[in-house]
Amino acid sequence: MDTAIKYDIEVIQEEARQLARKGLVNRQQPIFTLFKYIPDREWADFEHELENNEYLLRDRIIDLLGSEKWEED
Repeated sequence: MDTAIKYDIEVIQEEARQLARKGLVNRQQPIFTLFKYIPDREWADFEHELENNEYLLRDRIIDLLGSEKWEED
């Protein structure tokens, strides 16, 4: 049974959103900054999904996040 995480673009976007909310990444940093938060064995799948959705590793994280919903505190 394969226990590897299957990355789809929604999972990647949510992961990036969570890292940005926690202050671990800045929305202006390039997408490749996310590399240090993705297990090495899963990076190829992660990168492939980005490419399939026309994202480049040099694109900014904010481009990946698109429009975000803001909730009142």
